[in-house]
Amino acid sequence: MWYRKTYQLVLICFTILLACNSDDAIPSNQNNIQKTLIETFGGSKNDSGQSIVSTIDGGYAILGYTQSMDGNITNKQDESYDYWLLKFTAEDELQWQKTYGGSGDDRGSAIIQTQDGGYAILGTSNSTNGDVTGNSGMQDYWLAKLDAAGNLLWQKSFGYPGADTGISVIQTNDQGYLISGVLDVTASNGEGNTERSTNRHAGGDYWVLKLNALGIIEWSKYFGGNFTDTPEGIVQTADNGFIIAGGSDSMDTDISGNIGSYDFWVIRISSTGNLIWEKSFGGDEIDEARAIVASGDGNFIIAGDTRSSDNNVSSNNGAADLWLIKISPNGDLLWEQTIGGTNFDVSRALVRTNDNGFLLAGSSRSNDIDVSQNKGQNDAWAIKVDNEGHLQWETTFGGSNIDFAYGIAELNDLSIRVVGDSSSNDGDINENRGFTDLLLVKLNE
Repeated sequence: MWYRKTYQLVLICFTILLACNSDDAIPSNQNNIQKTLIETFGGSKNDSGQSIVSTIDGGYAILGYTQSMDGNITNKQDESYDYWLLKFTAEDELQWQKTYGGSGDDRGSAIIQTQDGGYAILGTSNSTNGDVTGNSGMQDYWLAKLDAAGNLLWQKSFGYPGADTGISVIQTNDQGYLISGVLDVTASNGEGNTERSTNRHAGGDYWVLKLNALGIIEWSKYFGGNFTDTPEGIVQTADNGFIIAGGSDSMDTDISGNIGSYDFWVIRISSTGNLIWEKSFGGDEIDEARAIVASGDGNFIIAGDTRSSDNNVSSNNGAADLWLIKISPNGDLLWEQTIGGTNFDVSRALVRTNDNGFLLAGSSRSNDIDVSQNKGQNDAWAIKVDNEGHLQWETTFGGSNIDFAYGIAELNDLSIRVVGDSSSNDGDINENRGFTDLLLVKLNE
């Protein structure tokens, strides 16, 4: 009879193994998050949510851009792209929405709530009319200061004859602003620096401008090499300097340690814009940083994506993975983690949570390893990690078409909002009004 018992035991083990390998088997760390709201906003053209910020009243505000004149957009004059700002209550009721720009192409990329309860919004504009004055070329950084109701208080354009792209903004400890993005140094003919001797630069560089509370330039510096250098995130340091993270494929001028192709390229500058140090992180393939936050213990967390599996990158699950690193104030690599599946998985936003963990938003094409599900092409993707970068939960949302997440925020009640855009009209997406709609998702742990 012993052989019968052995056969039964083998059969049970084989059945369990099949269940574990089934596409329906979901790792336990992916079951404890609820999607309680998935909604789209927009019109018959292209609409997108690029950045989200929790607000002091318990609600949140979303900045993106819209090309539509219909649907949810009620105050646009033409079908050019405009900045689009939507303000919601904590209960997800739309309080107001406004557009800003001119008759050209104006696309918002970053929003912060300022200490006076208003907002600062940054992006890129090539308009010379409407709300926009002073455009200098193909496209400029365009920064607007708003009151708490979204009324325009002042606006500034910064740029030269080329394509200059505004990406990130923070309010500084002195109530001014630091803004960064890409300067077309070739088109500016080297202009864009104040009080900094420069070697030869070309292409696009990190361009950093320190402004006072009224948007007047205090200093302006650019950093990079002869290829493509794109800054994506800023934090202010304890000594009132700044750390800026992005991606670079340069290996000259300001970049001393390129590892291979694109790297995470991180610079620390003083309060007056002097370069203190610069470091490259990554492997032999493409590695691009998308966001940086203070970790709460004096160090910094940087998120992006990697296609590497060597040098600083200990593992890769396939194609591209979300890559998370922790660095010291001196730029020392403290730890690194990769999260993803066998397809392309990236992070585009990062925030620290009330419990000292971190939320990330991005997109995924995987449905295995760390990613529980894919409904087709790119799905929007939200992730929670602990303070050591270990995955606590993840969830995807989307349909059979292309869906992206660009921003994530934790509200005062600890619920989570994710924003991006969607071109799907099935799966999780109940309605699509045009080409792409702004996508809003509410999550509860």
